[in-house]
Amino acid sequence: MLWSRPKLPQAGERVIDQPFSAIMVFVLLSGSAVAGFGLRRWLSEAHMSAENLEALRMVTGLLVTFLALVMSLQLSTVKTSFDNAYRDRGLDAASLAQLDQCLRNYGPDAEPARRLLHTYTAGVIASTWPDEPWPKEVSYLDAKDMAIMGENPQLGALMNEIGLEVARFVPADPLHQNLAASCRQIYEAAQTKRWTVIEDAHGSVSPLFSQVLTFWLMLVFLSFGLQAPRKWLAVIVIGIGVTAVSSAMFVIADLNLPYGGLFGIPSTSMRNALVDMLR
Repeated sequence: MLWSRPKLPQAGERVIDQPFSAIMVFVLLSGSAVAGFGLRRWLSEAHMSAENLEALRMVTGLLVTFLALVMSLQLSTVKTSFDNAYRDRGLDAASLAQLDQCLRNYGPDAEPARRLLHTYTAGVIASTWPDEPWPKEVSYLDAKDMAIMGENPQLGALMNEIGLEVARFVPADPLHQNLAASCRQIYEAAQTKRWTVIEDAHGSVSPLFSQVLTFWLMLVFLSFGLQAPRKWLAVIVIGIGVTAVSSAMFVIADLNLPYGGLFGIPSTSMRNALVDMLR
């Protein structure tokens, strides 16, 4: 069968276009600051008294402190989640390579299971990293209906078939009995790691929370626009702040989905595992 390009994540799976999200945040925060400038121009001098401005600065300071804490915790959470996903992908690749080695030790009777395992590993690489070169050293798999993230029924069925092949082993001597038991144990561990990787891909930040956080940031920059004088230096400083906050939101969104994007998990561990299988 020929390779065909995997489709984008299926309905129900969350996909965040990180550059577009960062641009949207930049536009919203900039618009809030501009609205603040316009509102200050519209208000009378009585509303912009020193006492009112001091109260506004106190509230703004409270909001800034609160949002700095929330964003730092958010960034820490997604970074920890990303690191865990990176580690779990490496463990998943290692478990597949270990299973292949066990099957190789078992002998010719395990060759059907090994071929399925090679096809499965190549399918994971092709579906998870569709923009990279696809493996060419193994039998091809039709990947046209595979999602980039989450559970792929085709790969799940393939992994199940590997388990059935291992279960069909009929050891002829104590050595092969031990090897068969070891292969079954490694297969169960590989299945567990596979589902861990699938769950890791879902991210840890809900879109609703990101929207609420963006709304809070809009209020902060609205207050900045109210307080800042209509001078170019103030505009430049607020622009720097908008850029910094938007880039932070971009990093959070990018790390929240570990596959794809600027900081995406590379295919190195899976490719190394496949190379080790084919030696």
